Amino acid sequence: MLFVGLTGGIGSGKSSVAARLRELGAVVIDSDRLAREVVEPGTDGHAEVVARFGTGVLAPDGSIDRAALAAKIFGDADARKALEGIIHPRVRARTAELAMAASPDAVVVNDVPLLVEAGLADKYQLVIVVLASEEIRVARLVAARGMTEAEAHARIAAQATDEQRRAVADVLIVNEGTLDDLRAQVDQAWPDLAVAAASNA
Repeated sequence: MLFVGLTGGIGSGKSSVAARLRELGAVVIDSDRLAREVVEPGTDGHAEVVARFGTGVLAPDGSIDRAALAAKIFGDADARKALEGIIHPRVRARTAELAMAASPDAVVVNDVPLLVEAGLADKYQLVIVVLASEEIRVARLVAARGMTEAEAHARIAAQATDEQRRAVADVLIVNEGTLDDLRAQVDQAWPDLAVAAASNA
């Protein structure tokens, strides 16, 4: 098994890389999706979030209102750390469960948007970083997510820099062309990943 960390800034195309890796046979674990799962209604994570932050963070259906919760922790380092203390251990435990369920020769890719920011690079045998220029990323965020240019620049500025991501990259994918160009880069990297996973089986 090869445990791979996949990261990239907002608008870089990381999700497209994850999708192609899944098509090629990787087991892809989406950390953002797990972070939502571990606080779904009925879970102990949900109960702990409500106990810490109050019922004001609940949507009418009882689920966590992510925007309301984000407003609670915005600019409050202690609140953010408290939330991370609830979510991160549960996500790590679920990630480990999913990885252990994969076949011994699997390429297990953990899709972690904030891998660099959270200092997680050394948790993986190999790190794939997806990069694109800020200009291209802003254009994508405006077109695909309806952000203003100012909002897009602010979101990018709040994340790690390209230099910080390059420093942890074992495989670097630059996504500034077409989707076919991106997929070709992933396809080129795949055989080495598969061989490494098989040798670790």
